[in-house]
Amino acid sequence: MAVTMKLAREDVDTPEKREKYTISVVGCGRVGLPTACLFAEVGFRVIGVDSNRRIVNLLKNGKSPFTEPQLHAFIEKQVKSSHFTATTNARKAASASDVIIINVPTPVDKKKKPDYSHVEKTCREVGMGLRSGSLIIFQSTMGPGITETLAKETLENASGLKAGIDFDLAYCPICTTPEQILEDITTRARVVGAINQQSLEVACLLLGTITKGETVKVRDIKTAEAVELFEKAHRDVNVALANEFAHFCEKAGIDFVEACNAVNPQPHHCLQVPRIVGVHAPEDSFLLLEEAEAMDVKLRMLTLARKINDETLDHTLRLVRDALRTCQKPLRRAKISIFGVSSCPNMKEPRGSPTKKLVNMLKKRGVSVRVYDPFFSQRELSKMGYSAEATLTKTVEGADCIIIAVGHDRFRRLNLRRIKIFVKKPAAIVDMGHVVDPVKAEKEGFVYRGFGRGVWTR
Repeated sequence: MAVTMKLAREDVDTPEKREKYTISVVGCGRVGLPTACLFAEVGFRVIGVDSNRRIVNLLKNGKSPFTEPQLHAFIEKQVKSSHFTATTNARKAASASDVIIINVPTPVDKKKKPDYSHVEKTCREVGMGLRSGSLIIFQSTMGPGITETLAKETLENASGLKAGIDFDLAYCPICTTPEQILEDITTRARVVGAINQQSLEVACLLLGTITKGETVKVRDIKTAEAVELFEKAHRDVNVALANEFAHFCEKAGIDFVEACNAVNPQPHHCLQVPRIVGVHAPEDSFLLLEEAEAMDVKLRMLTLARKINDETLDHTLRLVRDALRTCQKPLRRAKISIFGVSSCPNMKEPRGSPTKKLVNMLKKRGVSVRVYDPFFSQRELSKMGYSAEATLTKTVEGADCIIIAVGHDRFRRLNLRRIKIFVKKPAAIVDMGHVVDPVKAEKEGFVYRGFGRGVWTR
């Protein structure tokens, strides 16, 4: 029997005492894996659980499946110290654990409906191995009410135990920024909601061992679920506003990037940069919209923001068509190279990326498309269904237009003078990531179009 429900501060105030407890982290993604490493770092025995056998094999060998800074060194150290192990068997891990942290994906399907099948399957597996007295903490993004209905009921049915009586249950989301996830987990404020006061106190106690940030206790799990979605919806709406400003700037002959840089240094101002990809999964907004619809509540501003942001791909096509027209070339039968397949800059993360949609939209219009991303090999891109070359030079060979879909820092250092040797002149650059200097691009003979950079379209 696990004893987590009786846990007190003096039970986990040193690494030696923490070594008596085992924590399973189910879902070793970009948030789950750093969470597991941090708990191992402070002394707990940790089991990393993931259904992807490739990820588990890498972890067993002390290697990171991601390019996150510092993560590889963390994993290598903890595997050698035997504080960290990895498995694909969630049921077996749960049966050996005092604490189970669940961080599995909650994607949105083609109809923009939340898909909680990963959560349900994980809860069923964990439930079949769940011990009385354990604590379960959810970190997966979910609509308000899902943890205490679908997740809790599945756990109870699979285990025969009752939440709040036989095991503790809490919810603690974490919003992170790419390339500083470990720092965010340890320094950002953590919002925690739980099924009862005991679950709340124990969850906060454990999270306090890996974070220096403030712990914000809320009245229930539903509130904690809403907090994360409100934060992401707020960002979604702000990006939509920036995208609207970008459309205006293009018509008015204004450079939005210049305007944005002038506004943001001022106190209390933070304009987002218009983009087709976001730092956080924009589709998470649909989880909130789904719950609102079930309650017959209309979130009109968020609905409109989603529509505006989804239409940015259509606007990308308009910019491409306009740029090619200036080059006296038709869109049909054009050869286009797309730079960037990640969902956000400077990361190897294809999930949530709109590049696949952009490629399909172009192909339907008779366009030949090749992609390039410095974070992915040609083989990896091909396995994802992209037409790719081994090098950037090969990718742009004979291209009529280059679309920069993701603003990787490496693209800021593009050698346009060399690239122009290989493209089919005159060629265009459509910069959706705001990484190319328009003056340099035009000086090298490219037709430049940038999202929101109206001064370059006059």
